[in-house]
Amino acid sequence: MDMYRAFLAIIISFLILVGYQYLFVPSPVEQPAVSQEAQQPPDAGKQDAGPAVALPPAEATKVDPAAREITVETPLYTAVIHEQGGGIKSFVLKGYNKELKAESGAMQLVQTSLVTELPMLFSLRGGTPEGLPVYRAEKEKITVAEVDGKTSLIMQADLAGDIRIVRTLVFDPASYLIGDSYRVENGSSVPVSTQPAVVLTNKPFSAENAASRFMFSGPVALVNGSLAEVKGKKLSKGTETLQGEIGWTAYEDNYFICAILPETAGNRTVTLSAQDETVRTVLSDEAAVLDPAAAREFNYSVYFGPKKLTLLKQVDQDLSKAINFGWFDVLAKPMLWLLNFFYDFIGNYGIAIILLTVVIKGVFWPITQKGMKSMKNMQKLQPKVAKLKEKYKGDPQKMNQEMMALYKTYKVNPLGGCLPLLLQIPFFFALYKVLLMSIELRHAPFMLWINDLAAPDRLWVGFDIPFLHGIPVLTLLMGASMYLQQKMTPTTADPTQAKIMQMLPIIFTFMFLNFASGLVLYWFVNNLLSILQQQLINRQTRA
Repeated sequence: MDMYRAFLAIIISFLILVGYQYLFVPSPVEQPAVSQEAQQPPDAGKQDAGPAVALPPAEATKVDPAAREITVETPLYTAVIHEQGGGIKSFVLKGYNKELKAESGAMQLVQTSLVTELPMLFSLRGGTPEGLPVYRAEKEKITVAEVDGKTSLIMQADLAGDIRIVRTLVFDPASYLIGDSYRVENGSSVPVSTQPAVVLTNKPFSAENAASRFMFSGPVALVNGSLAEVKGKKLSKGTETLQGEIGWTAYEDNYFICAILPETAGNRTVTLSAQDETVRTVLSDEAAVLDPAAAREFNYSVYFGPKKLTLLKQVDQDLSKAINFGWFDVLAKPMLWLLNFFYDFIGNYGIAIILLTVVIKGVFWPITQKGMKSMKNMQKLQPKVAKLKEKYKGDPQKMNQEMMALYKTYKVNPLGGCLPLLLQIPFFFALYKVLLMSIELRHAPFMLWINDLAAPDRLWVGFDIPFLHGIPVLTLLMGASMYLQQKMTPTTADPTQAKIMQMLPIIFTFMFLNFASGLVLYWFVNNLLSILQQQLINRQTRA
């Protein structure tokens, strides 16, 4: 195999990864249909009170001027809950800004404003948004402090037909996870048919940037243990339904997530719909009959916060699966752990990336060493190979036999230079995903002009440069190092192929202009280490 072809295969694979990122996002798995048999509540008793009746029809939603906005202050976030419907009107993360500039303000996860479109609306009609009841809260503001531990907020709503809902929210000062339980009481003399559901309505958390175009953003659910991500194009064609054992359902982007987690296992339905950028997610339980004077509880957990692996792993029901590195998950998550391990000691993610690059390069150093030596030996044989090609150009079979004999005589493996590179491709792609998707790098400074490792590298020079808006210093250094590495690397390519290869540093420089500076830093350091290794090989072969 020609070294040129192996390297070209790497480049093509990389271009496919970058240009067609969506191919790596797993398609939603077909889920088995949910049984429509009514689920018997544990305290419903015998069905001897006659046939169940439906809840009274809901009136069109009217804004209640007496409904208050309840503020919840914790060390991690500030939440505002609207009494009408009980939806979350605002959820501001104190530890994360919208943009790098401090004046941009803290990150807001709720982008909807109508009371019927607020996330976390509870319904007994399968998610119908009409007739939102008013949940009267016992307090208008609560402060959840570390010294107090978990703090509860109780809200109560009375529905037509003598139905009462008592909602209890439990806030933890050290976690983004919120307990959200509903006790539904039937105070009437007849059994009532219900279909409990929680409605989550979301819009994109922030404007799309260059990097986010390659990453998934939208509704997602864990169904029967498998991650199902539903793309916007699919929702634009109509309603999408996922059925089975729902571990959780959520709306997410590259860095943040709003998730609902039912606390008990069982078959449920997730119904997804969209209008423009607004996505509506309905998590429905199976239909149930509530007997007279009976009560039933529905318990959920709510996670509104960053998609940070260490935090998601603390939550039950595999919420950590929301961080999906695709095909490279088995390699990417250990790399992310190692990146955070270095950061815990160094306190700088830029240096952590450098150390991680050194470790990966060190692991592959022996096989890369063999590959480079093989390439060097192959280069020495090129004059003999050229003579054989000329001598047997009319007999390809004889030419191949003579070339194999030549390689055997000089103990050269023609695949020796290719295999080490091919083995490293999955590890490079895994690290690519880690550096592109990890919230740890969002707004993380490195040094000098690089103040956000998740943003493109730009040095401001006092005036605006069209299209670039600054000088991509690190990217240019990366391109220069790639060119130097290429000049030092032996090749068996003919002059025409060699000219094509010389264009690759320029192509890569343009490709990396809008990539996260963390990824550019990795590539630059990797190039420097490869140059060092090649220099050592060249000295050994000359000695």
